[in-house]
Amino acid sequence: MPTLFDPVEMGLLMLANRILMAPLTRGRATKEAVPTPVMAEYYAQRAEAGLIISEATGISRIGLGWPYAPGLWNEAQVEGWKPVVNAVHEAGGRIVAQLWHMGRVVHPSVGGGHPVSSSATTAPPYAHTYEGKQPYVEARALTRDEIKSTLSDYANAARNAIRAGFDGVQIHGANGYLVDQFLRDGTNLRGDEYGGPVENRLRFMREVVDAVSSEAGIGRTGIRLSPNGEVQGCNDSDNHGLFTAAAAELERLGVPWLELREPGPQSTFRATDDAAVSPSIRKVFKGKLVLNSDYDGTSAQAKLDQGIADAISFGRPFIANPDLVDRMRAGAALNRWDVATFYTQGREGYADYPTLGEQEAA
Repeated sequence: MPTLFDPVEMGLLMLANRILMAPLTRGRATKEAVPTPVMAEYYAQRAEAGLIISEATGISRIGLGWPYAPGLWNEAQVEGWKPVVNAVHEAGGRIVAQLWHMGRVVHPSVGGGHPVSSSATTAPPYAHTYEGKQPYVEARALTRDEIKSTLSDYANAARNAIRAGFDGVQIHGANGYLVDQFLRDGTNLRGDEYGGPVENRLRFMREVVDAVSSEAGIGRTGIRLSPNGEVQGCNDSDNHGLFTAAAAELERLGVPWLELREPGPQSTFRATDDAAVSPSIRKVFKGKLVLNSDYDGTSAQAKLDQGIADAISFGRPFIANPDLVDRMRAGAALNRWDVATFYTQGREGYADYPTLGEQEAA
């Protein structure tokens, strides 16, 4: 069986190792969602990851509800991403853009308009805004014409990602955001061809994959799902059946890699008692499967040994350890992250974590 340090091919992406950097919202862009120079430093520091999945990046103003998060819907944002991507490439790394529409999890004061979703529902409990925490408002159900427009926004963002130099894209279909809101029957209450039975609720995801891959190419397109447990008020009466069917559909579409955020009862972020769906997904999805949530080197290697995962993505360990791959290879201790600086602006708690070499030289 492969080790975490062996190369892996994911579609057209040739990765040097199987330790991926998970998408991590950090809030270092401008209010106009334009990447800043410190982001180039931060990502380049972590270029030894087999693949960097960028922080969630908005496909449109109305779909972006996190303060100081970046976007990919206009020219200024494309130009802002170029030095970030170039810095990663110059450091020998690979990076894909995660494309994000937050749906109902957008406050009007941040998104600049009334939030939209699969149906008229409200996310719990509070939105993170420039003015502090505020209660969410009820989203408006997207019309068929607005769905078409949203798909065009996904295609535009994918086109812009490739123009900016990204090696590919990942569709954010997890964590209770728009794609997830269409997938799950707790938030999708529609009575048309996008709602009701599972095959209808898969339609929006399928159309997003088609829109994105039409610009990036299917060989450069991945997707992230969160198949077990409720997240941000988004749940389904049969998560196991739904997401196994979703994985089978992604296999049919030829998607080369699928990342699953799959917390357990002891997870430090959004823990759940729901059973893992990845073993069932492994049976129907033959592309590369990436697992995420609270792994260390030992537990990550165990998933590869079991044949369930082809790679593991690490989130918070990469925040505090730019040289995470080297540390894991050496069995070295890891720096601890500082929660207080997760979403602050500037370099502190972002680009100033030391490498093992720097610590030993100090």
